[in-house]
Formats: sequence, C-alpha cells, structure tokens
Amino acid sequence: MSNEINKYICFSLGQEKFAIPLLSVKEVIGVPEITPVPQTANYFKGIMNLRGSVVTVMDLRTKLTITPGKNQETAVMILDLGDYNLGVVVDCINSVISLEEKDIEAKPMVETSKAADAIRGVFKVETELILLLDIAKALSVEDHRNLSKKASSLAAA
Repeated sequence: MSNEINKYICFSLGQEKFAIPLLSVKEVIGVPEITPVPQTANYFKGIMNLRGSVVTVMDLRTKLTITPGKNQETAVMILDLGDYNLGVVVDCINSVISLEEKDIEAKPMVETSKAADAIRGVFKVETELILLLDIAKALSVEDHRNLSKKASSLAAA
C-alpha cells in the first residue's frame, strides 16, 4: 500500500461534489465565448480559442446527466488528456486538496449509469463525501474517437 500523497482539484456539478487529479488540469478559466459546432452531441458546447489554440468544450453536467447548479461561479477546466486538451464546464471550483491513497475508499455499489462507471472512489472532507472521477471513463469511446479525429484534423490544418 502506497502512502504517496496526490493533489486533487475539487469541483461541483449541481449538488454533487467531484474531484480529479490536479495534474490532469492545465488551467481553470471563466467561461469564454464558445462557438457551437453543428451535429454534435448535446453535451459538446462547441469550440473556443485559447491563446491561439482551438479547444473543444464539453459540459460535464450534461454528459453525466446532472442538473446544473444555480450559481455565478461557472468555470471551464482545461484538461490535458495526452493527445489533446479538452475544456469541461463545471458549476464551481471548490478547492485543491492533498490525499493519500489510503484516504480513498472504494466506489459505492450503485446501479450502473454513465456517472457511476466514471467514479473511481470516494473520500471524505469533514462531513462531505466527494466522488473521485476518472475523467477518461467519463468520456465514452465515441467521445475519444471524435476528439482524436478533431485533434488530428486541426493539426493537419
């Protein structure tokens, strides 16, 4: 059992609290102007210009079928997914925390759903339970294919 400490960024989607490894996040920005792309899934918001780079933006709330919260802190996390960057819309960034692997408990046994498949584990911060999200699993195989195709077509342009 490893006692390695990892940092996670905690954020809200609706009433739910989630976290992903901080190392997968390049930056957090306010919601920019997003250009819609026709004939894409409803959770793909479109594309944005980030300092000269085109980045696909996805609404994680819609993807995981979570009702958006009512706040003014909506943000876009720019994720580094290896071959490409992806912007994901979240309701609010809450904190960055350090956790040891032993602090993370197994994911709860729930009926399989889009969100449940992407949950890697759960941990407690004071009295709140925070779900550890596997962002790669939150994206379907089809999403990966579409993003990879887009990344390669942009690189060729």
